[in-house]
Amino acid sequence: MRTASLGEWLLQHRRSLLFLLVLLVLGGAFTALRLPVALFPQITFPRIVVSADSGNMPIAETQTALTLPLEQALRGVPGVEKIRATTSRGAAEISVQFAWGAPMNEALLQAEAAINQVLPKLPPETSFHAQRMDPTVFPVLGLSLTSHSLSPVELRHWAYYSLRPRLLALKGVAGVDVQGGAQREYQVVVDPMRLQAYGLSPSDVERALAEGNVITAVGRLQRHYRLYQILSESPVRNAKAIAAIVLKSGPNGVVNLGDVARIEPGTVPQWTTVTANGQNAVLLNIRQQIGGNTVAIDRALRATLASPDLRVPPGVRIHTWYDQSQLITAAAGSVRDAILIGAVLAALVLLAFLRNLRLTFIVAITLPAVLLASVLMLYVFHMSFNIMTLGGMAAAVGLIIDDAVVMLEHLMHRFSEAGRPLPILPTALELARPLAGSSAATIVIFTPLAFLSGVSGAFFQALAIAIASALVVSFLVAFIAVPLLAELLLRQRDAEAVEHEGRFQQALGRWYRRTVGALLQRPILLLPAVGVLLALSLFAYSQVGSGFMPQMDEGGFVLDYTAPPGTSLAETDRLLNQVQEILAHTPEVASYSRRTGLQLGGGLTEANTGDFFIRLKDHRQRDIWQIMAALRQEIHDRVPGLRVETGQLMEDLIGDLTAVPQPIEIKLFGSDPKVLERTAPKVAGAIAKVPGVTEIFDGVTVVGDGVDIRIDPVRAAIQGMSPGQITSQLQVLMDGKVASRIPLPEETIGIRVRGPHALWQRIHDLERLPILAPDGHYFQLRDVADIGVAAGQAELHSENLKPMVAVTARIEGRSLGSTMADVKKAMHGLTLPAGVQIVYGGLYAEQQRAMQQLALVLLAAILLVALLLLFLYERFSVVLAILATDLLALGATFIGLWLTGIERNLTAMIGMTMIVGIVTETAIFYFAELRNDSREELVRAGQVRLRPVLMTALIAILALLPLALGIGAGAQMQAPLAVAIIAGLVFEIPLVLLVMPAIYAVLARILGEKVSA
Repeated sequence: MRTASLGEWLLQHRRSLLFLLVLLVLGGAFTALRLPVALFPQITFPRIVVSADSGNMPIAETQTALTLPLEQALRGVPGVEKIRATTSRGAAEISVQFAWGAPMNEALLQAEAAINQVLPKLPPETSFHAQRMDPTVFPVLGLSLTSHSLSPVELRHWAYYSLRPRLLALKGVAGVDVQGGAQREYQVVVDPMRLQAYGLSPSDVERALAEGNVITAVGRLQRHYRLYQILSESPVRNAKAIAAIVLKSGPNGVVNLGDVARIEPGTVPQWTTVTANGQNAVLLNIRQQIGGNTVAIDRALRATLASPDLRVPPGVRIHTWYDQSQLITAAAGSVRDAILIGAVLAALVLLAFLRNLRLTFIVAITLPAVLLASVLMLYVFHMSFNIMTLGGMAAAVGLIIDDAVVMLEHLMHRFSEAGRPLPILPTALELARPLAGSSAATIVIFTPLAFLSGVSGAFFQALAIAIASALVVSFLVAFIAVPLLAELLLRQRDAEAVEHEGRFQQALGRWYRRTVGALLQRPILLLPAVGVLLALSLFAYSQVGSGFMPQMDEGGFVLDYTAPPGTSLAETDRLLNQVQEILAHTPEVASYSRRTGLQLGGGLTEANTGDFFIRLKDHRQRDIWQIMAALRQEIHDRVPGLRVETGQLMEDLIGDLTAVPQPIEIKLFGSDPKVLERTAPKVAGAIAKVPGVTEIFDGVTVVGDGVDIRIDPVRAAIQGMSPGQITSQLQVLMDGKVASRIPLPEETIGIRVRGPHALWQRIHDLERLPILAPDGHYFQLRDVADIGVAAGQAELHSENLKPMVAVTARIEGRSLGSTMADVKKAMHGLTLPAGVQIVYGGLYAEQQRAMQQLALVLLAAILLVALLLLFLYERFSVVLAILATDLLALGATFIGLWLTGIERNLTAMIGMTMIVGIVTETAIFYFAELRNDSREELVRAGQVRLRPVLMTALIAILALLPLALGIGAGAQMQAPLAVAIIAGLVFEIPLVLLVMPAIYAVLARILGEKVSA
């Protein structure tokens, strides 16, 4: 009665319901044009990085005075799970890890508050910077500016003050960082002997510059109804004005700054180098806001660069050294093509099986309608178009078509059985329960994914939402729109034509009846086939390696390099010129940019370290992994002493954001850092023998040698000075000190006071540095200090306040799981010093945690499916028969992964989880055909479902084939998922149609639900 009334209601409101679906499709199309486009889903990483600087101090003193107090303060921030710190000379970098899902805006404020509380206890002039680690700290677009006509100062000035503001105004841009070039300043090079002659000191010069370059508001005046601001001005504008500043006046006249110093234009001292394609360059790194549209930013950027209003100076060339939108566009295009190819192949299969254009047309318009309407669901969940959501939609193509085909098959079969036209909506409602149950079986398996955390959770929750959204919309369309369209378009003769079997189908039907009849009569005949399947599945499981994320060719990669400790910037440049020559002669390289003393990901960086970003050509003979391996080997052979590591930018980005940059990380813990530093090379040597392990780093970073000036307080006091006063003069004479600034319309230019470089060009010259005492006499530095060369010290690392050294490495040509098994064997054979403990971290630790979570997700999915089936049938024989079929199909997925050489990674695990839902869906439709439990009815139900099962499985396989083949950039991420599903679908056909009826019959007899003959 309820079915009849619902059918009448649907019939009465069919026009409004169809119009509602049309509105959903139009709304989805409208939303699709405005949905953010990004490479990966929006992820909030639970990590804060604190950088602190206290000038130049020995590493051990920095650890005690700076790093340890900061670690202790940050450890007290609510929600902190792990703290990792690196200490260098006078600087520290502390990574603070929180639980996934923590409110990071609050966490950042609490971390800054904790630092500010201990700041007064830290060394004087300590500065710090705390920032959340999220994808917006890395560029999505990078520009390089080179010029033969403009100086580095002019090029940087135009980039910073003309181009940067235009780019910052683009919608979605969070920031534009400028690297390279030079900044101008005036340098006041004082002559110590002249200062002594006039009875002056460097501090007098600083004070005179500060007091002689003034623009200050001193008050306000109200007069004649107007308010006036009173300014006291005595600004300097050029070198001549600086030289005229008065240092001293008296009866003998005036002493100007020009009398004791040479005023000359200069540039701010820097210990970095930035190049593009081998030329000195200025780089602009463009970062996008959270939720920004990368592709839209790229279009706006290109429009800005092409605009005549920009007025690019003559001779300036602008190139793109990195463009994430290209990868996004290619990935979106690949997934779009996969959807289109799958849809076309599905239509051909439908036409071949159904031989009816009207039915094919209904399914053909159902697919784009469902996909467009599901975009609205993505918008509701604040998702974006990215590799995971687009891949999820592509993976759902077969399931969407399956729903429509099942409904049409049901209608045609009922029409054919009746031999006359039937009311379509009541007939369609007969399928409501199994259709809802089958859709729920596929959707319910994604519910446990909501509890996934980490990178895997962030990635695959987006995938799950995309697939589940498409399936929900698909159910509604199949339940409402398909019957209404069938009522409009189909006739009785269409049903008769569809149900008319050809010779092949008749022969297949006869074979099926004989085979399944024999299996139902003697189920023991199944044992050999099931045994072989189980044995093959177990063998394949043992052969399939385990990994983390699927590998994807991003079209470019990062090459990190480190020269020997203490290598000067000039010598590092010389070594890197050889690397640039290698890159210039590599045919696949399109362009490259270099940073020395800087890094894309930031962090503590010395003058002997940095990175290249290498962009490859679209059409090339070798893949990115072959190119990286070849470049590493050539650099090793031609540039000895330079240690390099390679990694793709997204891999590097995720590693930096999660603080697990390498697949292999062996963390050594102990109480004595020296013991750890001696042990780390032994560990590195042990894992070097493991096949597939490459780019090994023992974790010991030695900073360059230093010159220690140890001031004796007693000898200093004899000269009438304190160690602090002497240090202040040394800073002015050597590094220089910005004493004042000249304000200009666009920028301020510093005035730096320093001594002549000739005074301290060599180490033994330092001993003769002149120091001016307060009473006016000079003495040499060696009179109050001992000067010596200190060998380079190793940076100190700690985790949760415990000393730690991390040995890292990458993997090439092997799976993560098998390689780590061999690494652990190598470590078992290594004798470690007493008190040294080993913990395995890196991507391996993240993979182990993610795999454990996904295994629980799979188990939860099976249990939820079991609950759903029990609710639908209230019979354990049905539930157990379907679950047994699910598990057999699940094992078969390993065979597919083994045959295709794909690792059991996170994407493959999601595909395996989906197989449980897909097989359950097919099984539900089989049991929906059963009218009773007789053997003949089991055969008849299978024969009725034979064509739909073959058809829907073949459609799903063909729809997933482009993804499985990894055609295009984005498809590589989804290939393991597609292969796992295809393997399950191939085995689903015999399992559901042949094995499951026999299992059900046996279970029914065992459980007292006897199947009648």
